[in-house]
Amino acid sequence: MQVEVDVSFGLPAFQMVGLPDASVRESRDRVRSAIRNSGFEFPPHRVTVNLAPADIRKAGSLFDLPIALGVLAAAGHITRRDIAGVLLLGELSLDGGIQTARGVLPIAAAARRHRCHALLLPHPNSSEAAVVEGLELYPVRSLTEAVSALNDPVAFRASPAAVLPEPATEIAGFDGDFADVHGQALARRAIEIAAAGGHNVLMIGPPGAGKTMMARRVATILPPLTFEEALEATSIHSVAGLLTTGTRLLRERPFRAPHHTISDVALVGGGQHPRPGEISLAHHGVLFLDEMPEFSRHVLEVLRQPVEEGSVRIARAARTAVFPARFMLIGAMNPCPCGFLDDPIRPCRCSPPQVARYASRLSGPLRDRLDLTLRVAGVPPRDLQDAQPGEASEVMRARVGAARDRQIARDGRLNARLQGKALRARAALDRGARTLMARALTRLSLSARGYDRVLRVSRTIADLSGTEQIERAHLAEALQYRGE
Repeated sequence: MQVEVDVSFGLPAFQMVGLPDASVRESRDRVRSAIRNSGFEFPPHRVTVNLAPADIRKAGSLFDLPIALGVLAAAGHITRRDIAGVLLLGELSLDGGIQTARGVLPIAAAARRHRCHALLLPHPNSSEAAVVEGLELYPVRSLTEAVSALNDPVAFRASPAAVLPEPATEIAGFDGDFADVHGQALARRAIEIAAAGGHNVLMIGPPGAGKTMMARRVATILPPLTFEEALEATSIHSVAGLLTTGTRLLRERPFRAPHHTISDVALVGGGQHPRPGEISLAHHGVLFLDEMPEFSRHVLEVLRQPVEEGSVRIARAARTAVFPARFMLIGAMNPCPCGFLDDPIRPCRCSPPQVARYASRLSGPLRDRLDLTLRVAGVPPRDLQDAQPGEASEVMRARVGAARDRQIARDGRLNARLQGKALRARAALDRGARTLMARALTRLSLSARGYDRVLRVSRTIADLSGTEQIERAHLAEALQYRGE
């Protein structure tokens, strides 16, 4: 985007062209007030601002600073002219101050790709932009500082105003640990398998069985974000305006748990000007849907494509936006409306038709995209009173990390992303496993997608055990998670 400003003789006017929307047109009043309150004289002539390219609609308040600096340059207050490689952005206050911006990290990365050598930006966003190497930063707090930075960049860099703020302190550790979970050996094992291979999980169990508790501790057994993953996740949070001021990169994997009243647009993203939704905010992390049948059927169905492809494409009349959405989906639900189906202590009050209707809220195609489905039984009173803690997250995290390292070294990706020939090549079955799979295809009526998912889970179980070929025991364990 380019901002061109022309000041010509004629009746005083401030005209903007280039398809500006309402938020951009309103900048005329902000720019005029900011220039006057910063001690400069607004030109008493005809001011024309062109936003190029003219065939793309412009939106947002980040054009304020470039427009104001263009007006001042046209009026002679900015003497430096060789600023072709400097990218300008920022929203102005009426007093000339510069507000914190949203989406600075991806803007800085784009500036580097387009061979810009410098970025003039709001001071609070400088830590975020400093992640991009090879880009000279001019962090400014006001319009006056911006003028000084352009007129004499050497003197500005030596001034206290150019000092970058310290990055936000990262808080180590988590709020919970799997040591807090008593019993539930089968569920813990299934979650460890899912975390090791990046698989999706559906937990079915009565209220109070610990489904939510375990889901919220999944992040404690996942390895830290790599630099590339952190850059992607931080960029998405920056675009959504969710970064804390001074934050450079996210260090822990995102965990998102939207309420069941969420709309499809809020979940997958969209709007008149497309913004990332919850599934993109969970990129490289965990998306937890508690009480999954309570979500709208339409909302759940829009998950099918992102779960399969790892991205979501939002098409609008003027543009198409693609947001990454590679997340680990964890769903939780009760076995019936009252929650106590097959409970040995508390009786179930639901009729068979009610149970069937409740289960049908999750469609077959969506369930087919969930790699592991497990029953989570209620915790016996003796386990609740047991003072002995369960296995700690640190121990589980070491096994998960070792299994992921094997997958990355072998294929450059997790098992959940293996497809086609790559999956067939890596998921070789021994003789006993092939015999078992032949029987399972008939008895479980596995679809082609379900067959592939059993192979992926089996491959992950083999990686956790450190074996290269999938054995009968690995396949048998994977098949027991396809029971629902």
